Amino acid sequence: METAEKLLQSLTIEEKARLCVGRSFWEIEGVTRLGIKPIKVSDGPHGLRKQIDGNDHLGIQSSQPATCFPTASLLGATWNPSLIYEMGVALGRECLDQDVQILLGPGINMKRSPLCGRNFEYFSEDPHLTSELAIALCQGIQSQNVGISLKHYAVNNQETRRMIINAVVDDRALREIYLKAFENVIKAVEPETVMCSYNRLNGSYCSENNWLLNEVLRRDWGYKGTLITDWGATNDRVLGLINGQDIEMPGATDESYRLILQAIDNKYLEVERLDQAALRVLKLLMKFQENHLIQSKSSSVDMYKTHHRLAKEVAAEGIVLLKNNGILPLSKKQRVAVLGEFAEHPRYQGSGSSLIVPTELDQVLECIIRKVEQSDFIKHHIGFKSDFSNLNACDKIKEICMSSDVVCLFVGLTEAYESEGFDRETLSLPAHHLKLIEEVKKYSSNVVVCLSNGAPVSMPWKEEIAAILEGYLCGQAGAAALVDILYGDINPSGKLAETFPEENSVGFGDEKNVIYKESIYVGYRFYDRFKGSLEFPFGHGLSYTTFDIYEAQYEEKEEKLSVTVGNLGHTDGKTVIQVYLEAPLERTHRAKKTLIAFKKVYLRHGEKLLIVMTIPKEAFQIFDPELQEWYIPSGEYRLHIGFSSVDLPINLPVKVKETEEGYKISIMRETPLDNLYVSNYNDCFTITEQAFLKASQLEKYTSNKIDLNTPIYDMTHTKVGWLLMKLVNLITWQQSRKQSNEGMKKMIISVRKEITLRNLTMMSNGFLKNRIGYGLLEMIQGNYYKGLKIIIRKK
Repeated sequence: METAEKLLQSLTIEEKARLCVGRSFWEIEGVTRLGIKPIKVSDGPHGLRKQIDGNDHLGIQSSQPATCFPTASLLGATWNPSLIYEMGVALGRECLDQDVQILLGPGINMKRSPLCGRNFEYFSEDPHLTSELAIALCQGIQSQNVGISLKHYAVNNQETRRMIINAVVDDRALREIYLKAFENVIKAVEPETVMCSYNRLNGSYCSENNWLLNEVLRRDWGYKGTLITDWGATNDRVLGLINGQDIEMPGATDESYRLILQAIDNKYLEVERLDQAALRVLKLLMKFQENHLIQSKSSSVDMYKTHHRLAKEVAAEGIVLLKNNGILPLSKKQRVAVLGEFAEHPRYQGSGSSLIVPTELDQVLECIIRKVEQSDFIKHHIGFKSDFSNLNACDKIKEICMSSDVVCLFVGLTEAYESEGFDRETLSLPAHHLKLIEEVKKYSSNVVVCLSNGAPVSMPWKEEIAAILEGYLCGQAGAAALVDILYGDINPSGKLAETFPEENSVGFGDEKNVIYKESIYVGYRFYDRFKGSLEFPFGHGLSYTTFDIYEAQYEEKEEKLSVTVGNLGHTDGKTVIQVYLEAPLERTHRAKKTLIAFKKVYLRHGEKLLIVMTIPKEAFQIFDPELQEWYIPSGEYRLHIGFSSVDLPINLPVKVKETEEGYKISIMRETPLDNLYVSNYNDCFTITEQAFLKASQLEKYTSNKIDLNTPIYDMTHTKVGWLLMKLVNLITWQQSRKQSNEGMKKMIISVRKEITLRNLTMMSNGFLKNRIGYGLLEMIQGNYYKGLKIIIRKK
């Protein structure tokens, strides 16, 4: 086949423009005349969601069965890149089996707030851990000649007003926290596509943000792949094309195509820029023309069975033992009460665009009964219903608890508590789950709480509980993994990839702006610097055995850290050696410590092992916002080595000599933070003194003018806006009635308040033309005749 550059020369302007708009909801346009087929894309960072019927990006319609692996929140807790690579290979093979060329994932946004409704789709609050795991997953998928779409670029850290919110973030926070994982993954794996997010960043929509797309992504990082929008994220198609965005998704309409041609005719868009985008799309298409895997039906069935076993292995490594007073592991001879709705109806994945139809599904109660082989040893009750209509169950729960040796509670966040499309309001468990915990504590001191949730929860009850297992959303085989851990067939080795605070410290802003007042102090960095009470720290996770670190040595020239670790217990197991950097603080704002390396290791009981980790010089860098460069400040650093962000028994001094680069960074005009105590989140804003946060710079983002990006919900003070909202309410109500998943119902109802005129036309699959949006806008502004004229015209 000819090269993409040569093929480009034979394309007409019209064909080039066609390449820059999706062919359909799930296809990227090809060039039929030249025999270049369209390629298919599909949702699913932790599994494949290939839709059978209908076009939607929210998981509303049904999809083909595929392996539902654990969500990214659990993947982060594995701290095991090699295992995540195997999962990536499996995802790639399933894409081939279902004729999908690009998988839309992984998502690598930082967990700024524990209340973000979509946190279950993201790995961690730490960019280094996120980078290492995402690189492994991407490489696994790509090993099968399947492409990836790294998302959501960038600073998409909340669901609240995600279509229009303006994230106001300083340069250091962007470069060191929110963009760092994107930079690392892009440089390591050159993803086939990068997906732009819905939100604005410092005033400009990410799908047309020249600084984000051209200056950072392409110039600074050297990215040569294709940029696509999230579904419906385009604001101005031509401006997006000018500023580096290649493909608008979804397609299925001719309007964006015509806008591109019109911009060429008007000389607003240069042909050279269109050629650049079309060439990148051509290269993408040509890469996947021959990647279809032909399998027999029997081999496909065998593959999915193998992947189910792999899903269990992944789940087992990410389940975190948060607390254990010695009650675990359980004995098969113990009489066990199994309480809670999740024991019979597992919560194993999130809702929204990543909602997978599993090939099979394990259940905790069934797995426990199979494990003990004596069903009379196991007693089960669902607990309380969400509407408390069965409060008379108290007597039955008391009876079961009093007649059991151990009570295992299966609680967590229900589907209605977290999903794409809305953020959580509280860290608390649902009221009926809290009621069950409180009731059980009255009658048993041998209580094990097994949590199913996609993000941190508060645990005011933890001191009265014997053991706590964080199961996250552990996929279709997670129940079997959890039961194996409960009974000691698997030694838990998961470590938290996020901080579990007692209270949330981060807000989602107002209706238009969210100001990242905490700057670089995200997650454990925030709590290290500004104090605050924690349920459990970043990196925490217990085992059924005990590990210790004997010695460590850092070789600066070789950039190698050697650590000797030993298993002191009587059980084989895995642990994660974590390395944090403490930098000199007298010269600039900096986190007290930052994760810079880690390694998961397996040790037999009584075994000692020497492990070696690379600590590159880049780990010492911070970003200078004045010079717009990375530098290493001079001074005495320390490497802290241990098993969590607060359990660090070994520390080594590392001196960095004064250099020109170090001097440059030392003159940054920032206030020292020595001996500083900040009691709340808002004080952090005052202390960091970021000049960009001055109110005068936000004026252009606080206009009350109604436009295409104003949510229809905010237009209901007008007659036309009120009628439109009635229509949106009717449509979303009808859609929600069809859903059995409570998370999907709440997501649909929540999304209705976010819908703008722009979204309404873009996501209508061609039913509503752009001119209708413009016409309705005129009518909402009181120009009824002008608006009606725009709506009824044919062009």
